[in-house]
Amino acid sequence: MDPRHSTSFPEGFFARGDESDDADFYAFDRFVTHIDDGAVVAIGDLYEELQLAGPGSGPVLDICSSWISHFPIKPDRFVVTGMNANELTANEMADEWHVQDLNIDPALPHDDAVFAAVTCAVSVDYLTRPLDVFAEVARVLQPGGVFVCTFSNRCFPTKAIRGWLANDDATRVRIVGAYFDLTEGFGEPTLQHRNPGARTDPLYAVWARTLG
Repeated sequence: MDPRHSTSFPEGFFARGDESDDADFYAFDRFVTHIDDGAVVAIGDLYEELQLAGPGSGPVLDICSSWISHFPIKPDRFVVTGMNANELTANEMADEWHVQDLNIDPALPHDDAVFAAVTCAVSVDYLTRPLDVFAEVARVLQPGGVFVCTFSNRCFPTKAIRGWLANDDATRVRIVGAYFDLTEGFGEPTLQHRNPGARTDPLYAVWARTLG
């Protein structure tokens, strides 16, 4: 585990109410969206703004993925990893998928600098070893590649980390920003509320590019 976990966050920050095997929790198929349609559109708009989709976008990895990844247009090459094989198999955009519990093994099975972008939608709150995961993301990203984390105010509370549940949305945005700040290889993160005033689930985004 990255030693900065113990020095940058309070004791128990990454603990959860339910510490049972995540594989059991995610064994149940959930073919639903975990945010409403407006927030889904906000994710897609951000991906388009960052030019992550469509011809010339480059290869993209979606971590903590599911049966849908909220891309309006398929990236050139799209790889997904998540916890439920049935959901990943149903992801029509995916060229390749594999099951992986990043809380147990954050090491991504990919070579260095192979992806133009990595995305993580409405799942960063479940990472118990986020700095290890972020370090792996930085490793597999090409120089200048972008890692985009999006999230709302909805979650499975028993599986979200206690530090997430104990804070408000604005602080959660800063928490994800701190993950980037504490990970070597990333530049200054951008922190945004993507749909202020919308009558939908709020959608927050934090992203940064790798140096070089």
